[in-house]
Amino acid sequence: THERSLFQTVFLSPEELRLRAGWRLLLHTIFYLVILVTLTLGALLLYRGELEVSIKSISPAIMIELVSILSATYLARRFLDYRSFSSLGLQIDRSTLSDLIVGFFIPGLMMALIFLVEYAVGWTQFQGWSWQTVGISQSAIGLLGGLSVFIMVGIGEEILSRGYHLQNLMEGLNLHWALFLSSSVFALLHLFNPSSSLMSTLGLLAAGYFLAYGWVRTRKLWLPIGLHIGWNFFEGNVFGFNVSGLDTFRLLLHTPSGPEFITGGTFGPEAGLIAIPAMLLGAWLVKLYTRDRVKIRSNNA
Repeated sequence: THERSLFQTVFLSPEELRLRAGWRLLLHTIFYLVILVTLTLGALLLYRGELEVSIKSISPAIMIELVSILSATYLARRFLDYRSFSSLGLQIDRSTLSDLIVGFFIPGLMMALIFLVEYAVGWTQFQGWSWQTVGISQSAIGLLGGLSVFIMVGIGEEILSRGYHLQNLMEGLNLHWALFLSSSVFALLHLFNPSSSLMSTLGLLAAGYFLAYGWVRTRKLWLPIGLHIGWNFFEGNVFGFNVSGLDTFRLLLHTPSGPEFITGGTFGPEAGLIAIPAMLLGAWLVKLYTRDRVKIRSNNA
C-alpha cells in the first residue's frame, strides 16, 4: 500500500530489511547516552558523588566512557546494522600490530616537528625535564598513567568516530559526506573542553580527516587507533603541550608564548595553524606506510 511504501521510504533502507543509516545513528546515540547516564549514576552512588575527570591516570569516568561506546556500538552493530562488531575494521590480521605501532610513532614525528619549530623561532622557552623535579620513577609512572588513559581514549573515540559514525554515514550517503559529517561530530564532541574556540573546532575537524585517512588507506581501524593514541601521548606526555585543552603529565617542560592562532595556545597545537604542516607530514607518512596495501587492494578490485 501507499502508506507502507511511505513508511518504508522514511524508515527502511532500500537495499535490505533494516533501518536507514540516519535512524541507526540516532538509536546508537540513544543507546550510548542511556548506558553512559546509567553507569555514571551508578559510579556516583558508589563514589559518593565524587567522580574525578582527569587524563593523568585511568579514572572511573574514562572507563565509563569506553564501556558506553563499546556496549552501544556492539548493540547497534548486532541489532540495527545486522553486521558483526569486528566488521567495523577490527579484524585481526598480520598488519594489525604494525598498524598500531607505526600509527603510534607517526605523531611522535609530528609533535617533534611542532616543538622544534616553536623552539627555533622563540615561541616556547625550554625549562627542563620532569625527572629533574620529580625523579625518574615518578616520571615513569606519569608516562605509563598517561599512556594507559590515551589507549582507552584512542580506542573509544576511533570506534565511535571512524568506526560507527564514518562507516554508517558512508553507507547512507557517500565517502565525502561521511568524512565531513563524522569529523564535524568528532570536533563538536570536544566543544566543552577547556579553552575551546572556533580555531580549536576547525583544527579538530582537520584532525578528524587526518585520522580518517588511516581508515581510508587500510579499511581497518588499527592505524587510526595507533595514530590517535600516539597523537595524545606525544603531544601531552612527551612534548608537554596541552591535549585539547586538558592538562596532563609532561616529560618535557616548556612555556609556550607565541601567537595563539599559530601555536594553539592553551588548547594545544591542534587549535593552531602549526598543526597543518604537521598533519600533512603525518598524512604523507601514512601514505608511504600503506602504499603496498593500497596497490594490492586496487589490483584485486
